[in-house]
Amino acid sequence: MDSRIIALTDETKSMRLDIAGFQSRVTTLEQRVTTVETQATLAGDRDQELLYLSSKVINLEDRSRRDNVRFLGIPEEIEGADVQSFLKNILPQLTGLTFDPPLEFQRAHRLGPKRREGANHPLPIIACFLRHMQARQLLQKALMQGPFCMKDLQIRMTADFSKETSERRKAFLALRPCLRQLEIKFGLFEPTRMWITKNNVSKDFYDPTDLSLYLDNISDHPIDAASWILPQAQATNARNPLPMETALERQDHDPSETSNRGRDLERLSKNYDNRGVPALPGRGARWPGYGFLFGA
Repeated sequence: MDSRIIALTDETKSMRLDIAGFQSRVTTLEQRVTTVETQATLAGDRDQELLYLSSKVINLEDRSRRDNVRFLGIPEEIEGADVQSFLKNILPQLTGLTFDPPLEFQRAHRLGPKRREGANHPLPIIACFLRHMQARQLLQKALMQGPFCMKDLQIRMTADFSKETSERRKAFLALRPCLRQLEIKFGLFEPTRMWITKNNVSKDFYDPTDLSLYLDNISDHPIDAASWILPQAQATNARNPLPMETALERQDHDPSETSNRGRDLERLSKNYDNRGVPALPGRGARWPGYGFLFGA
């Protein structure tokens, strides 16, 4: 009898030791879970901070490019060795504008490596203007008039944006066929604000995905942002690696689109201050832009 009691006592002691070991392990696991949760919270905060800083960097890059203008369609090597002198001579003749003081540039050059013979499109020229108002004057003229003609060639001028802003603008512009099909008037303001009007009700969108979801709700045909917008933008980037694609840049440009733009510009001029800056509703800051794209 005594031997059995002794055996039970030993087993009880062993079980107590095992339970104590399990408790220690559970405590250690709880501490590790707490540490992981804390790190996950910190990582989430860091992600938010990174997104905020990334948006600020993109904004600063876009602002630093405001004095840049891209010229598309100018044949290569026609400018000779001095691109700045070429632009100073040709721009007043091409646009019919008078510049006082005369045009001055900080830099001007071709983008990218030299093209191979037989290339379909010449490399664009990018110019950084010394005076911001002259760059904006040119872009506003290009927006109202459309492509300029030079020796049976069409010369286009566009603003310059960061890669992220360009892709977002292209994603917005990829939705133009759907907007026209639904008879929605729209305007793409700089840098990335899509204004739409349907049944006399206006809305602003700053994200192409939000716009696609809105169109999906009012359309009989579903619009998948992941399957339509992004591939459209990627295909556009591969075909035409330019800062943005507007009606002024496309080869299939409709002349009526330019005339309609002028009418809409006059009708919506009340949305701009005397500097041509968009008055963004609900936003404290204003982004000095070059222009915008209207459609119907």
